[in-house]
Amino acid sequence: MSNHVAGKSIVITGAGGGFGKLVSERVAALGAKVACADVDGAAAEAVAAGIRSTGGEARAFRADVSSIADMRALARGAVEAFGAIDVMVNNAGVMPLAFYADHEAALEAWHRCIDVNIKGVLNGTVAVYDQMIAQGRGHVVNLSSIYGNFPVVGAAVYGATKAAVNFLSESLRVESRGKIKVTIVKPTGVPATNLASTVVNQAAAVGILGQNLNEFMEMFGQMAEGKFPAEKLDPGSIAYPSLAPEFIADAIVHAIDQPWGVSIGDVTVRAAGDHFIL
Repeated sequence: MSNHVAGKSIVITGAGGGFGKLVSERVAALGAKVACADVDGAAAEAVAAGIRSTGGEARAFRADVSSIADMRALARGAVEAFGAIDVMVNNAGVMPLAFYADHEAALEAWHRCIDVNIKGVLNGTVAVYDQMIAQGRGHVVNLSSIYGNFPVVGAAVYGATKAAVNFLSESLRVESRGKIKVTIVKPTGVPATNLASTVVNQAAAVGILGQNLNEFMEMFGQMAEGKFPAEKLDPGSIAYPSLAPEFIADAIVHAIDQPWGVSIGDVTVRAAGDHFIL
């Protein structure tokens, strides 16, 4: 099989953990040159150092995606290090699920969510746009969510930010046709990531779980206690209910690993037995 990742210069935000770390490691193993960016500079450096220790090529950058100055500095650093920016993965995000009634506890987190999930994607895109246009080609991969598909209770702000990611992405695709490819990746719920730690009110997950809430919470509790049956965590089973983050990372890599003339526009990956109703 052809390898369309090797040699590409790829910038990944939120690379210090979660999907960003996994994607960084996977594309580096395929021969990409990776700019690992994270608001936690030490975490980004740890990922980049791990890649270098196995013979890969990676540089770490401390960058807050809500700062256009940081993102432009990141883009300049990637070009200086690797000579180009072929792919921008706008991965950094937070998920402060909460009801409107939780506003006293959630407002600051909601504002940060807007800054990271909307402004971060916009800043990341703007930071690499001129470079990609000058190169004559580029690829922007934006992490959205199934929460962006439809408004539900408990996710007014988070869902709105992900719907905005969809709009920003499709508008970029239309405006830059033939110069920049655009991929929207919509993860379903993936419990084994740091994203869940940003939830303000766990009960707000009801909007995406509906009638399956109690069953999901029971499963989640069993997983946290290490009591969930191992056979139910087998992805070879049609009843597999809880998607491992590796499958999302693989989908992102698959979208990148295409000929320049082929663009995978919209990707949703879910466990066949997941509990989510969107």
